[in-house]
Amino acid sequence: METFEWIILLLVCAAGLAELARRIGAPYPTLLALGGAALALIPDGPRWVLDPELALTLFVAPVLLDAAYDTSLRDLRANWRPVTGLVIAAVASTVLGVAVVCRWLLPDMPWAIAIALGAIVAPPDAAAATAVMRQVGLPHRLMSILEGESLLNDASALIIYRLALAAAIGGPLGLGDLLPTLLLTLVGSVIAGLLIAKVLRPVLGIPQHAPTSLILQFALTFGVWVVAEKAGLSGILTMVTFAMAMARGGGPQMPARMRVPIWAVWETAVFVLNAMAFVLIGLQLQPIWERLGTGAARLDAMAVAMAVLVTAIVTRFLWVLTYGALASHHRRHHRHQPLHNPPSGGHWRQGVVVAWSGMRGIVTLAAAFAIPQTLPNGQPFPYRDLILLCAFTVVFGTLVLQGVTMKAIIRRLAVRETVDPVAREVRIGRVEIYKALLASVKDNDSLHARLLAKEYQAIIELNADPAAAEPLHEVPGGMLRRQAITTARERAIDLRNRQVIGEQAYRALIQELDWAELAAGGTG
Repeated sequence: METFEWIILLLVCAAGLAELARRIGAPYPTLLALGGAALALIPDGPRWVLDPELALTLFVAPVLLDAAYDTSLRDLRANWRPVTGLVIAAVASTVLGVAVVCRWLLPDMPWAIAIALGAIVAPPDAAAATAVMRQVGLPHRLMSILEGESLLNDASALIIYRLALAAAIGGPLGLGDLLPTLLLTLVGSVIAGLLIAKVLRPVLGIPQHAPTSLILQFALTFGVWVVAEKAGLSGILTMVTFAMAMARGGGPQMPARMRVPIWAVWETAVFVLNAMAFVLIGLQLQPIWERLGTGAARLDAMAVAMAVLVTAIVTRFLWVLTYGALASHHRRHHRHQPLHNPPSGGHWRQGVVVAWSGMRGIVTLAAAFAIPQTLPNGQPFPYRDLILLCAFTVVFGTLVLQGVTMKAIIRRLAVRETVDPVAREVRIGRVEIYKALLASVKDNDSLHARLLAKEYQAIIELNADPAAAEPLHEVPGGMLRRQAITTARERAIDLRNRQVIGEQAYRALIQELDWAELAAGGTG
């Protein structure tokens, strides 16, 4: 089957797996991992090879920008202690634990390569966990901690990964080499992200055509990553800083006619990149399996991969529960000094949920794939096939083991939000913005202005009463509006079918109703 036909087939299969995951309540990366593994078993399947240097740029840059753009700085500041603990201590303990286990099982493996493997499997991907958690109403604070961790642990893990690779390729790094590199990477990346955002913000505001703006956004996303990497900075940190600065930099707002399709395309692009990452790594499994040699060698490699999987899960548990115990002890002895709640939220059940949410994903796959195939002297990179096998095993194992059981564990432990703080803030914000809308038409005595004033006043009064407030994704009267719009759409179809109106008039009316339906909110 030709490449184009395989791509179409794989995209259709990915869409089907995602829909199946939504129906059974599992994170879609879990089923994508299963699909990627199954693809490697097809005898006449595609045999695609991706340039290792392209892996992180292609798969991580857009996904990271999309996540960072929506991140709440307020929530990060409020939860900085647990987030910092997960980003630094949990990642470091995983790196160290995996490196020690690998050295114990494979004494000939250099420490630099063992540490690089630990850094590859260290950063969890909260996208898979939060996909399940949103379905069961997990407390907003735990969601914020996990999303903040997912955004920043990639940076800490990949900094260790880069340093370990540099040591594996060029020899051991001394303290005099490490400190300047870390300082340049951390401080320089943040400064570069802020400066690039300041320069590019006016450029991104120029296009008034959605497709043009989208092309420019994707091109600049990859450009920011490439420039950061070429300059010896951290692409992760630079991208996170750039995205946050762009999201909160002020300036003219993008009109709705551009924002709605652009957001939809970004969501689709992130999904396609996740799907293709699992597919491409899955395609590497068969040749890796063949290169591992005899049955005994394969069994040894699988034993190492399973040991790495268990170590990655256990070290996260140890850190989260230890942090929770230390924080509880601190509160008991320093009650006069309020402390932000630990990841366990003061309760072991929430700590278990955070610990069990350490599913790995696209960053682990891309980082493993980005390892060069050869050393500068032309020799094969040591243990590269084993590293790829370990990475896919950790991703596959955590997504299947933890992803499939996550919802059941949350429900079993009864970790739920009694009052949704986001819904409360939506109600407060809705009152304020509709007051501004009402003020904008108060001096206008036209019929349209009077109609709008009545509608705005009714929405203000409805949301001023907490007991009568609409759900988070439901605007006031949204259900009634959507029912009426459905009836109106049926009438437009009937008018076209009876040739009372032509095709252009029909499309104009349908577009008008579509925008009204979007404005009516709802999750259906």
